[in-house]
Amino acid sequence: MYESSDLRKGLKIIIDGQPYIITDFQFSKPGKGQALYRCKLKNMITGYTMDRTYRSGDKFEPANLEERKMQYLYNDGEGYHFMDTKTYDQITLTEENVGDAKNFLQDNMEVDVLFFNETPISINLPNFVQLKVTKADPGVKGDTATGATKPATLETGYTIQVPLFIEEGDTLKIDTRTGQYVERVKS
Repeated sequence: MYESSDLRKGLKIIIDGQPYIITDFQFSKPGKGQALYRCKLKNMITGYTMDRTYRSGDKFEPANLEERKMQYLYNDGEGYHFMDTKTYDQITLTEENVGDAKNFLQDNMEVDVLFFNETPISINLPNFVQLKVTKADPGVKGDTATGATKPATLETGYTIQVPLFIEEGDTLKIDTRTGQYVERVKS
């Protein structure tokens, strides 16, 4: 069991049977009375955020979370299929569980799948992925102002803003946390 003095940013706890992660934390000790712990909590299943204030002496149950290495297999329109790399068990996640990660998933990519009480709830991608550009309009001559960009469509169907020199067939390094172009990969 955690106590209120153990609360910190990034801690995962159970509230009303649901796993929450503390996204912001403030400690205050008024002149008189008990210390207060103000927390911003995010539900790890639904994404709902809430603010709560706790007093010293409150107790919290740690969230029973487990991360497993899994390989992305395919999307059949009904869900995203993954295979455990150790046991070869297969699971299916909904588009809601996968979230924005769907824009960067490639066949056979290894990801970390987060489980809560043996139920898959989300995935964590590598910080950077390499994706090929499938569609990019040519840069217009004269559009060379500093930082000029154009849209480019990647092999996953995701569209991002890239510098004017990027062409179809180029491989790009993309930051999966922000969804932005990092650099062109030399082939």
